[in-house]
Amino acid sequence: MPHSLPSAVLFACTMNCVRSVMAAGILRWMHGTRIYVDSVGVRAGEPDGFAIAVMDEIGIDISKHRSKTFDDLEDDSFDLVVSLSPEAQHKAVEITRTVACDVEYWRTFDATIVDGSREQRLDAYRQVRDELRAKIKERFPPVPWGRL
Repeated sequence: MPHSLPSAVLFACTMNCVRSVMAAGILRWMHGTRIYVDSVGVRAGEPDGFAIAVMDEIGIDISKHRSKTFDDLEDDSFDLVVSLSPEAQHKAVEITRTVACDVEYWRTFDATIVDGSREQRLDAYRQVRDELRAKIKERFPPVPWGRL
């Protein structure tokens, strides 16, 4: 069943350097300025080269992203918070107790825990990227004049 598009979405994960950044980049690419999109982490992390590389493969540049936490948010008037890690889900529920905001939890694999060759690690990040892209396309369907 399709949902109506929210006007403001916040993606949250543990460190705001892989999952939430990928998700925000994908949603921005799909919907442009029709939806205000931001991302945060429970803690701030360092830029992740693997995340940057796999997003670049699909034409989305996240290289200028700088990690921020819930405390760093300048605007907290979101219609929807999508948490991508258990830690982020707990924080999202905590901060939205007193505001009219929906919270959804999308269990998303943490590609940073994968060891192995560069290609094995990139494949783990690609899997996360592609899973997020599919979920976003389903949850926030492109409008006829939007991008796929």
